[in-house]
Amino acid sequence: MGIGATAGAAAVGGIALTANASADSTSASAADSLVFDPDAHTELTTTVTDTAGDEHSITYRFWKAITYVAKPVDEAYQSLNISVPVEIDGTAVDASDAPILFANSVGGYMPSSVADATGIGAGGMGGAGGAGAPGGAPSGSASPSASAAVPGANENTNANGGATSSNQLLALAAGYVVVEPGARGRTLKNSAGEYYGTAPAAIVDLKAAVRYLRHNKGRVPGDTDRIVSAGTSAGGALSSLLGASGDSGLYDTYLKEIGAADASDAIFAVGAWCPITDLEHADGAYEWNWGANATGSGSTVDGTVSKALQAQFAEYQASLKLRGLNGFGTLTARNYDAYLLKQYLQPSATAYLAALSDADRAAYLAKNTFITWSGGRATFSWADYLAHVGARKKTAPAFDAFDLSAGENNLFGAGTTESRHFTAYGAAHDTTGLSGKRVASDIPEKLKLMNPMYHLVEKVNGRRAKHWWIRLGTNDSDTSHTVSANLAAAAKGLGDNVNHLYYWDQGHGANTDPGDFITWIAKVTGYKKK
Repeated sequence: MGIGATAGAAAVGGIALTANASADSTSASAADSLVFDPDAHTELTTTVTDTAGDEHSITYRFWKAITYVAKPVDEAYQSLNISVPVEIDGTAVDASDAPILFANSVGGYMPSSVADATGIGAGGMGGAGGAGAPGGAPSGSASPSASAAVPGANENTNANGGATSSNQLLALAAGYVVVEPGARGRTLKNSAGEYYGTAPAAIVDLKAAVRYLRHNKGRVPGDTDRIVSAGTSAGGALSSLLGASGDSGLYDTYLKEIGAADASDAIFAVGAWCPITDLEHADGAYEWNWGANATGSGSTVDGTVSKALQAQFAEYQASLKLRGLNGFGTLTARNYDAYLLKQYLQPSATAYLAALSDADRAAYLAKNTFITWSGGRATFSWADYLAHVGARKKTAPAFDAFDLSAGENNLFGAGTTESRHFTAYGAAHDTTGLSGKRVASDIPEKLKLMNPMYHLVEKVNGRRAKHWWIRLGTNDSDTSHTVSANLAAAAKGLGDNVNHLYYWDQGHGANTDPGDFITWIAKVTGYKKK
């Protein structure tokens, strides 16, 4: 997380942070290994189906597995791919000043590699195909949490759940440069049994990848002042964090250790789908949202635990002093249900129903009698909405499990310790025999490094991204709906441009308006394809 804004250039932790983009490519101290080779590409052709169903033939240049740090811990993950369109449907394209879509494929805070990719959109978890497909657990007890169940980071679904082209391919067809960075993840272990991809490795790697692009301004194709990050689930969290923490000095030591370029890591805009973030407060938020719902097996969670965590959420939410969008007022645990209904859920249902034919709408309403449809608007109660969603995906606590079994416990592992508690409540109720039942002394700082809310609320970062695209499915119970809503409220409260909505009846990882995202990039960056 961050310190306050950095203006101009400031020397922090021995590294000069340059807010001035013109200086990014001229650092005399950068290693030769961090100079982009414009000739080291292959030329490939692919077919992209746009959101209207039309096919486009794209010829593009592909740079594969460029190591983006001078002292990599693991090159298989600390590398990136670059795709640049040169011809679209037979017409030459100049992408030299096009926006850069920086699309990570992280899911579940697992490792993501592009080393084996054969073209755009072909990287994924642990080097496997299928961008963003979740991987397995580390050897031992830590299992991936439900938040790892991403159908494919940056992959898109239409309103009926069918697949469309990925964000990367649609961006390529729009004439944008596409960068796909790999990153270390929580399950990686060396021969000594030490975990080297736990927090904050993933965000440090993504920052280093941005610094590589900034360092090569004028050499790497695209406008390095118009980098738009995109990610889903944990990748959405990292995308949000990357945007919120631009040029924060808190990461300098980590970046120096891996030989990151001496350049800015600030980005222009954020695309975040169902971000699994604000982890130290996520258990309370989850119980506030889903505490009334039974689990998939039909069992209820421990009521005492659920109520205690809900009380924590109420205290945390009050401390944020965030105001809702559209003049709603201060968001509290008492009015957040009304806010979600008014700002997101009812408008989402309204848009969904309005798009149906009269017959299909009548059939849907007949099956979902909790919805009142009047004057072209859908209304319903919070309790009926929760009943409509049904089973919650996670038990209590959802993220800092008492038995250290959640993927997020593994995210905060260290050394040869696979999983650790990261909240006082989780540690106090530990069932694994933890001595002292307290969080480790380094955990508070690690939490700052992993939470975008720190940069947006506690230590407001002036170098943050100022444009936010945030999406979530209304049936997604991988985390609380308040998490993305708080993120949006915090950014909006700082005067940022926020585009945030929920997809009706969609689950975790949904992206049903990808064409709108690509259009939004052009709008906020001011780009017109040449």
